Amino acid sequence: MLYREAGQFKTSYAADQAIFPILQDRIFILLLLGIAYLVVPALASSVGADYWLSTILVPLLVYALAAIGLNILTGYAGQVSLGTGGFMAVGAFAAYKLSTGFPGLSIVAVFLVSGLIAALVGLLFGFPSLRIKGFYLSVATLASQFFLIWLFNHNAWFTNYAASGVISAPPRAVLGFFVTGAEASPLAKYYFVLSIVAVLALAAKNLVRGRVGRAWMAIRDMDIAAEIIGIPPLRTKLLAFAVSSFYCGIAGALWAFIYTSSVEALAFDIDTSFNILFMIIIGGLGSILGSFLGAAFIVLLPIFLENAPPAVGLDIPVNLVTNIQQMIFGGLIVFFLIVEPRGLARLWQIGKEKLRLWPFPY
Repeated sequence: MLYREAGQFKTSYAADQAIFPILQDRIFILLLLGIAYLVVPALASSVGADYWLSTILVPLLVYALAAIGLNILTGYAGQVSLGTGGFMAVGAFAAYKLSTGFPGLSIVAVFLVSGLIAALVGLLFGFPSLRIKGFYLSVATLASQFFLIWLFNHNAWFTNYAASGVISAPPRAVLGFFVTGAEASPLAKYYFVLSIVAVLALAAKNLVRGRVGRAWMAIRDMDIAAEIIGIPPLRTKLLAFAVSSFYCGIAGALWAFIYTSSVEALAFDIDTSFNILFMIIIGGLGSILGSFLGAAFIVLLPIFLENAPPAVGLDIPVNLVTNIQQMIFGGLIVFFLIVEPRGLARLWQIGKEKLRLWPFPY
């Protein structure tokens, strides 16, 4: 009986089109933000901040941001992409070149400009989407993945001619607190990543609900019909590639500067692209919430599989745990594609719909 919208009247268009029109949803989001900003850091500091914040929560948030970028392109615009890792690498190396070339530039501005550079690269590889689609488009984006990683590996200019090819992220501060480099604390890194992901997730949610998002979904559902009613397919698809690459570029910069504190092309190989694709399939195509759910599932499942067997007294070799993890991933992908193509986000939506009707099953 707690999840009811009866009696919540909308007296304006703004109220009717609000991103969270139901009071309970607004309260839930505020509670969720309060937990993320207050409760999680307090609990992490009591059980080991370095492990929980730096090893689990920071990569989870970065993966969620990259999954949002891919979901915009694949889930909302219907353009299949296997080059997410390459666009993340563009953002990481662009952030490194900008931070070393312009030492006085704010790290926030560095990440935003890196996202714009990744968006330009995404535009370049998005041009074939006008002529090809489906499997052929995925092969074209896969080619961009291999080309970009090859470019960063074989051009020493991107690494400032470092002998090892691996470079460390320079230290940068925001509001007097270091968020990158050796002097940055796990708590500062977590707050910085959480703030960026929260702002960009809210922006993505508003974007897909507006005119641009409706155009993307029209192209996804039937591009010929969308073109007949006046939606330009090339501009709409290129915009999807640009926005998606912008999000992935910022995610790559966060991964290199905040999580690993090093910039190397091998960190964004084809496995990264597949992992992010698995996130949106399991979490839910065409859902911002599904990006977070899929990222949480992919990040937390290996940790659960590593710690659950010893907790019940089972001694399973590490290589077997890895194989079991891959089997579970594959099985869940097949399961969701057959049973619930819209993933975990759809299950959450079904649960909310049942709560609105409970206890009356009509």
